[in-house]
Amino acid sequence: MKETLSGQVAVVTGGGRGIGAAIARKLVSLGATTIICGRQRDRLEQTARELQCEALVCDVSDWNSVSLLAERVKETFGRLDVLVNNAGIGGFGGPLHTMPVNKWDEILNTNLRGVFYTMRAFAPLMISGGGGHVVNISSIAGKNPLPNGAAYAASKWGLNGLSYSIAEELRGHNIRVSVVCPGSTHTELSPHEGKNPNKMLQPDDVAHVVAMLATQAPQSFASEVILRPTQKP
Repeated sequence: MKETLSGQVAVVTGGGRGIGAAIARKLVSLGATTIICGRQRDRLEQTARELQCEALVCDVSDWNSVSLLAERVKETFGRLDVLVNNAGIGGFGGPLHTMPVNKWDEILNTNLRGVFYTMRAFAPLMISGGGGHVVNISSIAGKNPLPNGAAYAASKWGLNGLSYSIAEELRGHNIRVSVVCPGSTHTELSPHEGKNPNKMLQPDDVAHVVAMLATQAPQSFASEVILRPTQKP
């Protein structure tokens, strides 16, 4: 396993807070030039100052926004070694048959379409650079039923299938694609009512797995990691 990511460039979507910020902090500590992106400029820039990394505003559900992000990364840094697709939104508002149609679109456009957009935009840059690693942050909801959260579960089941398939397409280009499926994780955007936050996964737990994947020896890769809290919260 490599001990550092010195000389490498990483992009973390949804990097302004929570899991994304923890991942960015870990990548910075390993020496990677790290770019965080998200929709809220003020929050991004505050986090970037704290972590000493770069910040670029991007809405992953908008192809033009993602395409512009990829162009700026290429022009500024000339390469991309690690892409972490972390941006996502939840949806636990009740049964599917009562869900507003626009809410379905919002969830799927961010959680699934957005990952397609980033991989479509950045894969050519990674291929021209000789390889890299894509880590898609999914959820245990992408493995199990989630009543009253069917749209969210569908987006994560879809993300898992996308990840397994694109991994086969890109492995010949020395690009490793992994999916991480965390269980209940304590963040400000996902409070998980009724669960003990001290027993839940923390953002740093997910960041640790991402670092493990990004520093893995080049002859192998873990295509999927399921991360669970030691004690049920």
